Amino acid sequence: MTTSNNGNSGNPGGTDSTDGVGGTDSTGGTGNAAEVDPAVRAELARLRESIDNIDAAVVHMLAERFKCTQQVGHLKAAHQLPPADPSREAHQIARLRRLAENARLDPAFAEKLLNFIIAEVIRHHERIADDHIADDANSAQ
Repeated sequence: MTTSNNGNSGNPGGTDSTDGVGGTDSTGGTGNAAEVDPAVRAELARLRESIDNIDAAVVHMLAERFKCTQQVGHLKAAHQLPPADPSREAHQIARLRRLAENARLDPAFAEKLLNFIIAEVIRHHERIADDHIADDANSAQ
């Protein structure tokens, strides 16, 4: 189930893009929310709270991952290694696809996500390498 609470983190009454329950319609009204059984609303609130917690954990894990990849970028720049490592990237994609399959997650989705992350990491590594070259040029003067 794909959800979105439109920035209403922790708000069990936020909108859910797949169920049409609990949010406001485009006119600011409550739509069909008043017709929903209180037990269903409570279950939606419980599930949405779990989703919000998982989303927070994902963000924190990505932050930790990027801290590590920043260190990798500095190490590569210091030793004139290229920002991208296609062999490593291919290995990681294959590994993540296997993990996704085992977790019953769409492997194509997992691959798209990792490709997005890898592209961002390479962009960071290129910037770090450029900064390193500029620092070397400035210290040589």
